[in-house]
This record gives sequence, C-alpha cells and structure tokens, in this order.
Amino acid sequence: MNNPEEICIVCERSADEVPLIPLHYQKATVWICPQHLPVLIHKPEQLADKLPGATNFGKPESHPHG
Repeated sequence: MNNPEEICIVCERSADEVPLIPLHYQKATVWICPQHLPVLIHKPEQLADKLPGATNFGKPESHPHG
C-alpha cells in the first residue's frame, strides 16, 4: 500500500501536475489530490483496491452541502 512516490492514489498525477494531500493510514503515507478527496469522504469503497480496509470506513454522516 505504501507508495513512496508522491502521486494521487486515484488518478496517479504527481505534485508537478496537481496539489496533493498526504494521508497517513496503517503506518504508511499515501497521497490524494483535491479532485478525488470527495471519493475518500463519500465513497471510500471505491478505493478498496488502493487502501486495504476502505470498505470498512463506514458511511459518512448525512450533511447538507450549500
């Protein structure tokens, strides 16, 4: 799971292309770009192949956007 390169775990773009946010999970650091942060928040199950256990994150509490 630990990716030593600083690339988004979803789109695989680097920090040369987009801003990246580090995630510390299971004693490793992975990176995600702002475009894909909503996937982590709202649909973490879509990251199951990139983040082991993502399907167990649970559903986020309902909250309005506006």
